[in-house]
Amino acid sequence: MNRHLTPNLILGAILVALVVGVAGLSLIWTPHDHALMNIRERFGAPSDVHWLGTDQLGRDIVSQLMVAARNSMTVALIAVLMGGSIGVALGLLASALGGWFEDLIMRVADIGFAFPALLFAIMLSAVFGPSLWVAVLAIAFINIPVFARVTRGAANVIWTRDYVAAARAAGQGRFAISRDHILPNVAAPVIVQATIEFAIAILAEAALSYLGLGAQPPSPSWGRMLSEAQTLMFMAPQLAIYPGLCIMAAVLGFSLLGDALRDLTDPRLTRSRQA
Repeated sequence: MNRHLTPNLILGAILVALVVGVAGLSLIWTPHDHALMNIRERFGAPSDVHWLGTDQLGRDIVSQLMVAARNSMTVALIAVLMGGSIGVALGLLASALGGWFEDLIMRVADIGFAFPALLFAIMLSAVFGPSLWVAVLAIAFINIPVFARVTRGAANVIWTRDYVAAARAAGQGRFAISRDHILPNVAAPVIVQATIEFAIAILAEAALSYLGLGAQPPSPSWGRMLSEAQTLMFMAPQLAIYPGLCIMAAVLGFSLLGDALRDLTDPRLTRSRQA
């Protein structure tokens, strides 16, 4: 087996492909309408019609889980892209300008680390009302300082390289160097961090939806499915088990994939494996 195909990479890729595939499939097909209720079939057992049974309102559980996967992936993708774009830009600026500006950006990032997503989501909910976009903005907010620190740390190392010194000697400005030389070379750690943050974003979306600050009915969410099932644990424990397993699979998949990518892109870890 190729030494790069580690168990973490294989298992992570399989889980991620499965979750993303289900989310994509829900765009064009689900076994039933996820919002269709049939009280006469509530708490239905698994069957040929309803593969995992029905919930307390007679809705098909498989359809609910599939659409919830799509919502979770959408929130995580948009939040990571928003937070990552802003964070990377701030990290590049901090590294390029240095001095008081770099110190300012890093101190603001420290404040961002101390400001939990839940509190920010509550503030947004008070202004705009709870929604899927509240979850997106809250998760994007907590991603900004993470990407800013990762980018700034990687960029500071690149600024000491000889080819950057040559570019400066040739008359290139700091912004041009950041665009042409720094950004391409910090892409690897940023991508690895984005994969890990994707797992955190999925977990955060589930937590916010569990508290009623994310997706609102009739749009399903793994977190809200858990919230609705907590009063039915002794009557129908499967209603909590299914979304819990989905959250676990998604978070585990992206976490393993992120760890595997980090191992592959970190030269120090590569050397230690070869030693």
